[in-house]
Amino acid sequence: MTAPPRRPDIPTPVRQVANFLDSTYGDLIDMSDFGNRKPEDLVVARRSRSLAAHAVRIVTDWAPAQAAACVIDGGSDQGIDAIAVDEENAHIYLVQAKWSPTGTARADEAAVLKLFAGLTLIDAGESRQFNPRGRALADRAKDLMGSDLTRVTQVIILMGTKELSPGVRQVIANGEKDFNHDGTHVYHRTIHSPEIHARARADQRPEPITLDVTMSPWFAFSPSDQQAYQGVVQAEQVVQWATHGNRLFDHNIRNPLGVTPINNELVETLTEEPANFWYFNNGITILCDSVEVAKGSKKQPERLPLQLTMQGASVVNGAQTVRSIIDAAREDEDAESAEVGVRVIVTGGDTNFAKRTTQATNRQNHIEDRDRIALDPIQAVLIEEFRAELDLVYSVRRGDLEPQGDEGCSVVEAATALSCAHSGSRFTARLVAADSTDVLWERGSSGSYDPLFRTVPGVFETWNAVRALRATLKALRPVREQYEKRGAAVIADGTFLLTHLVFRQLLDEDAGIGEPDPSDPEATWFAKSGPRIPDLLARTVPVLLGVLDARHGPRSDLKRVCIEDAECAALVSDVLNVLAAGGETQDVSPYLRKDERQRKPRRPNSVHVIVNQRALPEGAPLRLSLYVPAEQEALETWLVEDPARSRATWTGSTGKALIWEYDRQRYSPSGLVSRMWELADWEGRPVSNQGTARWITQDGETLAELAERLLGSLAGNGGE
Repeated sequence: MTAPPRRPDIPTPVRQVANFLDSTYGDLIDMSDFGNRKPEDLVVARRSRSLAAHAVRIVTDWAPAQAAACVIDGGSDQGIDAIAVDEENAHIYLVQAKWSPTGTARADEAAVLKLFAGLTLIDAGESRQFNPRGRALADRAKDLMGSDLTRVTQVIILMGTKELSPGVRQVIANGEKDFNHDGTHVYHRTIHSPEIHARARADQRPEPITLDVTMSPWFAFSPSDQQAYQGVVQAEQVVQWATHGNRLFDHNIRNPLGVTPINNELVETLTEEPANFWYFNNGITILCDSVEVAKGSKKQPERLPLQLTMQGASVVNGAQTVRSIIDAAREDEDAESAEVGVRVIVTGGDTNFAKRTTQATNRQNHIEDRDRIALDPIQAVLIEEFRAELDLVYSVRRGDLEPQGDEGCSVVEAATALSCAHSGSRFTARLVAADSTDVLWERGSSGSYDPLFRTVPGVFETWNAVRALRATLKALRPVREQYEKRGAAVIADGTFLLTHLVFRQLLDEDAGIGEPDPSDPEATWFAKSGPRIPDLLARTVPVLLGVLDARHGPRSDLKRVCIEDAECAALVSDVLNVLAAGGETQDVSPYLRKDERQRKPRRPNSVHVIVNQRALPEGAPLRLSLYVPAEQEALETWLVEDPARSRATWTGSTGKALIWEYDRQRYSPSGLVSRMWELADWEGRPVSNQGTARWITQDGETLAELAERLLGSLAGNGGE
């Protein structure tokens, strides 16, 4: 699928700046003087005032609330949109802002003349001519202007890219000449769209992390340009890092993987024999941009503790160790007495060296292809684009908490959705043939990842595709219940192929999957196309079954067909042609499910099926999803009190298949649900439950649905 051309009337930087201004300054800007104007006029006026506040933030680095308090735009503003009085640095800023929803704002001579006229009033002490918001600021500015050390900068901020015209430059030069005959005190600064956009993006990035650590014993190592320090650190220092959350691992290939058997062993060592932890653990590696070093002695520094303050710090190896130390300290404060080896490497901002170090320090761990793409710069851009354009979370690293619902999406969902939405079927064919999303991370032109992410996909296109993927998977569940035997097996194997077929039909009718209509931002492609997905699936499933039987025989295996890209493409083409012609195929009624009384006896245990088929890796995260209203109501408050209560990980064992993150103990799916009912004091709890129907994988399937799909696939291939 190729991205549609961007709309020329709303450039991307303008749209992103508008979103930023609304979210950052929208509630801080006083609009009480605007009356009952049209909503669209109010939006433009608020953004113009927000732009003035943003100019103050750019030149002063003040907080948004302080910058917004400087805005005086409105009646009797005397040509000045904001007055910032910086007494500490003896500097006054007078701001004039020009917002344009199309990014074409320009300065004009008349507006600049008004700006100088406003400065003249301040200089003359005529603050009474300003509106109430401006009067107090004008008085403060006048008081500061009495000093020869005070500088005045007139800031013209333009949501546009055109340089100042010769006429405007002459007006500025004339005005500054009038004020500077007794020394240079008045200056000017022009801020255009690129700088506005860059500062908005910078403001949306989290602040770099600063970590303090004391090592003893320690030694320094610097045979090349990079400084490095290695030593022993008390675990109690590591516990303090918990305040930074998962941001502590921003440059790591992956986040801590949650509660796993290995992590449990680390916690057990920390709580039961902390003195041995240093011997049993490989330690922690930290990269930082710069470091401040404080040594206890000049003559013999190695004999005394070393204090390091690391700026721009990130744990690139040992995330599981950090997580285990923090978890163990919550259980037993004696764990803080343990010692851990820590290595600090100063990169000096060398991103290439940092990337190579991160990859090298993780080679001894089990690293999957999916982990390595966390270091791809394109994924970093997508994280920022999702935040700037949509105010959504885009998670990349394995171990990140999966965004739920309208919070955003993961790279797994994005890559899967883009594969299914692509105009060619080869990416979907690989998903079907492999029966795994692992193929998405194969690199090179013959793989899936590089063609899909060679350039940064549009975030609107990606988010629309993800929402359509989710809607298709949800709509497919009741459809699958209507079929059995071969019908159920083909549907289970062909989930992604059916999603691709749905996309092809939707995009044939409306290819505008990219940016929304600027006149109606809520009218997204998914909002228009999503409601059609259930009906499309109901028509597509029998046609796929009929065409597959006609082309390859009633005992054919869809996964085998999709091994060959050309065969999959031909199958897709035939299905779409039949659908376009009315959807008539050979009779597939034998694949429809019989009456419930005629169904086969109870199927094997879901956990056993999943373990035997190795369908989930050890440590795979699971989240609780309750579907019984009484149960939801009974547990809602109790679950909100601690998010860990809703999370578990897969052990890969048929005995107790889950480790509950809340208490780190092993349970069966049903046993864990019963334990939760008990701890939540649900008086009306039933005697038993189907736990596998309440725990959901990262792919959005319950354990029960995953087992059902696996059984359907086995049955379709003649297995049991």
